Amino acid sequence: MRIFQTLSTRVKRFTPEKLDRSPLRPPPFFVGIMTRSRHPGSGLKSNRPSDRAADHTAGRSGATAQHGTPLRQEPADDSGRGRRGATKGGRGPAARGVLLYGLHPVAAAWANPERRIHRLLVTDSGRAALEPAFAAARAQGLQRPEASPVDRLELDRMLPAGAVHQGMVIDASPLPEVGIEDLCNDLASTPSAVIVALDQVTDPHNVGAILRSAAAFGARAVVVTERHAPETTGVLAKSASGALEAVPLVRVTNLARALTDLQQNGFWSVGLAESGPSTLAKLDLTGRTVLVMGAEGSGLRRLTMERCDAIARLPTGGPVGSLNVSNAAAVALYEVARLRE
Repeated sequence: MRIFQTLSTRVKRFTPEKLDRSPLRPPPFFVGIMTRSRHPGSGLKSNRPSDRAADHTAGRSGATAQHGTPLRQEPADDSGRGRRGATKGGRGPAARGVLLYGLHPVAAAWANPERRIHRLLVTDSGRAALEPAFAAARAQGLQRPEASPVDRLELDRMLPAGAVHQGMVIDASPLPEVGIEDLCNDLASTPSAVIVALDQVTDPHNVGAILRSAAAFGARAVVVTERHAPETTGVLAKSASGALEAVPLVRVTNLARALTDLQQNGFWSVGLAESGPSTLAKLDLTGRTVLVMGAEGSGLRRLTMERCDAIARLPTGGPVGSLNVSNAAAVALYEVARLRE
C-alpha cells in the first residue's frame, strides 16, 4: 500500500500543464546512446577521445567526406599546385576529353597534329620514355602543354582497375569525325584502297586490335556502326597501340547504306562468313575492297550480307573452326596484302 501511494503521488506531479511548460528530455540511458551515434547529419558528436580528435582534424582541414571520414588534402606550394602535380584541394581537374594511357597510344597522340592535348601526367620513367615523342612534336611545331609529374598510384586511381598505363596519361580531345563522304573523297585517287567494315562488333579490345592490324597491313579506315559499337575510350586506344591516330574510325548510322555508298564509289565489298562458298584467296582483291566482318556468334546480319558483292570464308579447319573477329580480320588483311604482291 505504501509503494502504491508513493507511485500515485509521483504520477500526479507530472500534470499535462507542467509537461507543456517544460521541454521533454530523454532518459539518461537514451542520452548515452545518442551521444555515441556517428550517423551523418545527426549533429551529435561523440564523447570518445578518438572521435573528438578526428573531428578536430577534419575541422582544421575544412572538409569532411560523407560518413564523417576526413578528406586528405595535399599541401600546396606557391604555384597553387599540390604535391606531385595534384591541384590544390583535390586530385586534379576533371578530364576535359578522353584519357589515353600507355606508351604507344600516348606517344602517337602527342605527335598527332589532329589531336588537341589538354594535359599530360607522367612519372619520371614515363617522361623518359616519351622523349622521342616530345622531339617529334617539337619538330612539327605542335603546341603542347607542360608535363605534370605525378606518382604511379595517382595514375592508378584515375584509370580502370588493371590498366597498364606505363607511367603516363594524357587528357585529349576526340579526333575530328570522318564520314563516308569524306572517306570516299580522300580515297578518290587511290585505286587499291582497303577498308574494314565491322557489323556490330562491340568489344573495344577487338575493335582496337582490328585498328592495329589495319594500320599494319595498310588499310585506310575502319567503319563501325553508331549503335552496338564501343566508344573511343582509353581501353580501345590501348588495344590499338597507337593505330587510332593513324587509321580513321568512321561511324555510320546504317552499315548497309554505307556499303552502298562505298560501292557507288568503286569499292567491292566482301563479307567474311563460315558459310562462304569459296575462300578469300580465290577472289580478285586487287581493286578497291571492303572487308566486312560480323560480330562473334551472330556474324553478319542478313541485310549486311545481301549488300555484299561476295561472301568468302577463311580456310580454317580442325577441332576449332572459327577465329576471334580480331584474329580473322588480321588473317584477311594479310591475305589481301599477299595477293597484291
